[in-house]
Amino acid sequence: MDPAYELSKKEGKVGTPERPLSDLGLLSYRGYWTRVLLDILKKRKGNISIKELSDMTAIKAEDILTTLQSLELIQYRKGQHVICADPKVLDRHLKAAGPGGLEVDVSKLIWTPYKEQSYEL
Repeated sequence: MDPAYELSKKEGKVGTPERPLSDLGLLSYRGYWTRVLLDILKKRKGNISIKELSDMTAIKAEDILTTLQSLELIQYRKGQHVICADPKVLDRHLKAAGPGGLEVDVSKLIWTPYKEQSYEL
């Protein structure tokens, strides 16, 4: 999954799997999203929005929201949803998520996004 999201980042687009997801597909993607998001939240000091997470990861905002909700990291305070990222809770979730798959060495990723060309007749 990591290669697909890295390509999405290079293209400047947000990615999401084709729907509907099978149960196994959801489990696989949710595991990937969990590890990626928790790693960022663990390293990040201060507030971060769903939009910022989406921009950083190329993961669709709705996928981020449902993943964080499934981890009970979203709370409703003062009329808005906020991410509650207690370091101990993040560590517990990261441990439960287990090791990730293979990571892509982005420096070795050579790819040019497709650009539609217009032809004059």
